[in-house]
Amino acid sequence: MNEDAFWALIDELSGRPGTRDERLEWLEGELLRRPAEESVAFQVRLEKACGAADTHALWRAANRIEGGGCTDDGFHYFTLWLVGQGRKVYASVLADPDALADVSDVRALVGRHHDDWDDDEWPEWEELDYVAQDAYDELTGQEDDDGEEFLEAVEAAEEDEGEEDEERGAAGPEGSALPRLTALFPPGPSGS
Repeated sequence: MNEDAFWALIDELSGRPGTRDERLEWLEGELLRRPAEESVAFQVRLEKACGAADTHALWRAANRIEGGGCTDDGFHYFTLWLVGQGRKVYASVLADPDALADVSDVRALVGRHHDDWDDDEWPEWEELDYVAQDAYDELTGQEDDDGEEFLEAVEAAEEDEGEEDEERGAAGPEGSALPRLTALFPPGPSGS
């Protein structure tokens, strides 16, 4: 699966109606129609996209939206959510994290306390990280190995592509103030 095929699936996923669970069921069905290697390749692309989004500037933006409560795990789930928004949104936010202020799913949270956000509204999508493994396990009959075979296959595919783990990069100016997000999600007790 090349990058364009990966993003075609993600763009279809982002535009589908229904809950996140229903959309993930669709994605798993799509992966189940392909060879198991496609699930591995999907996961490699997903991890690469999340890795590119793993920047200090984007973490500050996620933390602003979440009222200062964005943990390390929560930020990873945020990057998964961002990928799940589709290629166009993902690219615009990577170029300028303050562009999150233009994302309709983010704007729907404005002025509402975090306790009032439904699970499907949170800008985090942990479950997207598991769909390729679920498809792979079903296709290969490895459902009882705790994902070990899948993870080994992903690691091997990453090595084949020459992938390397990267530290959080510097997308955007390190001191960027996120003026539009700060206007939507001001600091203080009302947003936390």
